[in-house]
Formats: sequence, structure tokens, C-alpha cells
Amino acid sequence: MNTQNGRWWREGVFYQVYVPSFQDGDADGFGDLRGVEQRLDHLAALGVTAIWLSPIYASPLLDFGYDVSGYTEVGAVFGDLATFDRIVRGAHDRGLRVVLDYVPQHTSSEHPWFRDALSSRDSEHRDWYLWHDPNPDGGPPNNWASAFGGPSWTFHEPTGQYYYHAHLPEQPSLNWRNPAVKQAMFDVMRFWLDRGVDGFRVDAVWRLIKDARLRDNPMDDGDGSFEIGGAAAHTTVRQIQKYTADQPELPGLLAEMHTVTEEYDDRMLMGELHLKLERVAALGTRGLDLAMNFALIDAPWNGVDLAKLIQRYYAALPPGSHPNWVLSNHDRSRLASRIGAERVPGALALLLTLRGTPTLYYGDELGLPDAPVDAGHARDCAELRAPGLGLGRDPQRMPMPWRESPAHAGFTPDDVEPWLPIPSWAGRFSVEAQELEPRSVLVLVKELLALRRELPALRRGGITVLSAHPDQLVYLRGDGEDSLLVAVNLSDRDQEIAFHSPRRTLWSSHSAVAEPASLTLAPFEARILAADTR
Repeated sequence: MNTQNGRWWREGVFYQVYVPSFQDGDADGFGDLRGVEQRLDHLAALGVTAIWLSPIYASPLLDFGYDVSGYTEVGAVFGDLATFDRIVRGAHDRGLRVVLDYVPQHTSSEHPWFRDALSSRDSEHRDWYLWHDPNPDGGPPNNWASAFGGPSWTFHEPTGQYYYHAHLPEQPSLNWRNPAVKQAMFDVMRFWLDRGVDGFRVDAVWRLIKDARLRDNPMDDGDGSFEIGGAAAHTTVRQIQKYTADQPELPGLLAEMHTVTEEYDDRMLMGELHLKLERVAALGTRGLDLAMNFALIDAPWNGVDLAKLIQRYYAALPPGSHPNWVLSNHDRSRLASRIGAERVPGALALLLTLRGTPTLYYGDELGLPDAPVDAGHARDCAELRAPGLGLGRDPQRMPMPWRESPAHAGFTPDDVEPWLPIPSWAGRFSVEAQELEPRSVLVLVKELLALRRELPALRRGGITVLSAHPDQLVYLRGDGEDSLLVAVNLSDRDQEIAFHSPRRTLWSSHSAVAEPASLTLAPFEARILAADTR
């Protein structure tokens, strides 16, 4: 594989593989690396550029891999290093990059570092975590709240101090002000870079540094910024993350982290950020190659609000910062369940034609909806810690349906119970079923990704929003004769679109045959048109 072409992520398309739900390769009902290996051909045929693997480290799996007990080990339930190495080679042979989820904000409480930290206030790894004496009344040092509900401080009686955890008590946060922590975690990066990974998606990167003075966070003032408990979180606590996120030292730390990738050819960092859009845009030049932009997930699905969001984001990007767009992920309700199945083709056309690097979530290419999970089958810690509040993320993690007829849709053998229920309707959404449908979501996504590869305007061209109508979104990609017009009907009625120059249809979500440009889009139709130079 050519590793010298530079900045491949700027024109790439990322595909998030949530490993537990992608493919069970060893018949135990849980997705694993062998399953990913079996499905590399699907990913290559789809046309994505890079696969982002959710954590596959050693873990007690309370948060399904985001609680790491061994950073340089593959968890037994996921496979082994030999299988991981085969995936990297197999992906590279198919022209795919491999990006690994990197979890630097916290470890598992079962990690040897934390076990040592519990042994004594004077232990070698004590200062690798955040410890503090109780308040005079014996309570936690401040009011900081956990993303999974309740206080973010847990008292350790044998040593008489509280330790901090931004998430579960079993996920103690690392102290990134300690040089030894930085060195150890940078060495973790080097371990995987030496094995050929092309970069990292950095989990919870906006939380890496906390206020050294431990000042109380203010409660939510309603502006929706720096908030624990908003649409992007998993708790009912409404608290602004003023002192637990995006601290002044963060850009410098990210720059240090990036120097590790610079030791290798053509590697990258993509960071998870739940901050104001302008701040996300700014951090794209401060140590991150891609600052993940989740704004579309919560955007009202109408042309006026989408146009304003798109223009606001591009206006905020500083020189050198590259755009990123995300429509779904493992923490949020799926696209079809948020905006309706009929709007999915238009939404995916939007994602794959906006200027910047798009990120697809597994199953996006099938238009998968959420799959309800009853209390008896709940697996997500957010649901188990706060039952009945609707915080659980199991519905958007339904195992991938590959085949139409088997009981478990080809994810796992029929006589094996999958880790999450697979509803009876899943087969209708399967890869097997959609490959036979001329205008299925899967076919549309493949066509859109092929157009991205074929047309430079979709990979590199500028963007100009032309319409701000509630029921439609129209924008121009590129300039002159090479420009493309993208038009999306967001309504259930025909929409008249005003084209400013002669155009011919290159692609439509409703028809596979190119046709003369019409001024009318059918309900929910998306269309890509080129300048007619014939």
C-alpha cells in the first residue's frame, strides 16, 4: 500500500465498525476481529476509504471496550494480535486504511496501573489518576458530575481519598498533567502504529484535561454549550463542563500527541469533540487532523436550519482546518429513527457530497433504524445504571444484518444467541436483500461513493449554498464547467428547484438512469447535476 500520498483522510470516507455488533466470527454471539476480517470485501466493495474499529483491547466490557484493562493486548472476546495483524494486511491489500479507537481519558479500574494506585497514597501509579481529599464535610471535592449520572468522584476508604471518573466509577480518569502518563500513553500509540494502523480516533478527547484548581462546574444556563446532559450525553444531570472539558492546556496536549503520529509516514488523528461548533472547527488545526463534527445529528431537518449550520461551520474553519461530518454513531439514535426512513437517502446524499470528510456508521449503508431492546435484554451501562430513563444505547447497536433468511440475519449462527436481540424484520434490511433491490439504500450509497471517487469536485471542490427554503437544500460544489449541483427535497411534496445554468442529471436517489434536468424533485428525492457542456 502506498503510504507516501499524504493526507489521505482529506479525500477519504471513514466507516465506523462497532466490533461487538458487526460480525460474529467464532460463533459465541459477540462480534470480533475474525468477523471483521470476513467482511473486509463488503467494506472494499462499498467504496469507503478507511475503517475505524471500536476498542478491541483487553477489557471487562462494562462499557464494551471503552474500559481498557490492557492497552497493548487484544481482548480474548475479540480475538488476538495475529488476527488484528491479518486485518491490517488484508485491509491494506484492498486499499483500505485502518484507524483504531484510542481511549486515553480513562482506564478500566482493573488496569494494573489503577490497581497499583489503590494500594497506597505513595504507590508508583497513584498520581497517574486524579485523587483528592474529601471536603471538610467528608463529601466529594466538588460538584463535578459523571456523564453516566451521579457524582464523578468515588471514595476509596482504605486510602481516605476520592478518585475522579468522568464516566463509570469503573473508568477512573488518567492524570494527563503527569509526564509519566503522557509517556506511557504515547508508547501505546507507538505500539499500534508499529503494527501498521493508519491513525486513531481519539475517544473523549475534549475531556483529557481538568481544572487544576477543581472549581465547581456551573449548572446549565440553557445555551447548550459545554454541557453534560444535553442531546449528546447520557445523563439527566444538566451541568456545563466549564472545568472538566476543553481546558486551556488541551491544544498543547493535542499537539504533543500529534508529534507521535509524525514519527511515522502518513498517519492521522481524529478526535471526538462535543463542544460548540466554532470550537470544534478551531481544534482542527490544534493537533487533530480531523475534529469530529456532530452538529448534523441534532440539526432540525429542514433546509433553512441545515443551510445555516453548513454556512456557520465553514465560516468558522480557520486556514488549514479540514471539515468533517457525522450523521450517526454508537452513542446516538440511528438516522432512520431520528428523521424517518424516507429521508435517509437524501441525508446520506448530503453527508457524502458536502465539502469535507464524511463518517459512516455501520448499518448506515442499509438505512437501519433503531432496534428496541426490552429491559431483560439491556446490555448498555447507561441503561443498567439508570433503568427506564431512555439513556440506553443498545437500540443503535443492533447486530448487523447480513442475510435475509436466517434467524439471526447472518450475524451469528442460528443456534447461537446474539449479544443483543435481532428483530424479525432485520432480514429486510440485510446486505443480501438490498443487493437485489435496484434503488435500495445500499445501492445508493455505493453509487454515491463511486461518484466521490470519480468526481474531483466532490472530494476537493468548494461549496456554495444556493437555497434556504424550508423544504429543500441546494448547493454548488466546485466551479465552472466542473461544478456540480446537489439538490435535496426534504419534504413529502414535489419541489421546484431553480437551476442557474443548463444541467444534466448524474445521479438521483429515485432513478438509476441519467435524464435531462427537471425543475421538479419528487418527494424526498436527492439529485446531483453537472453542467451541461454538450
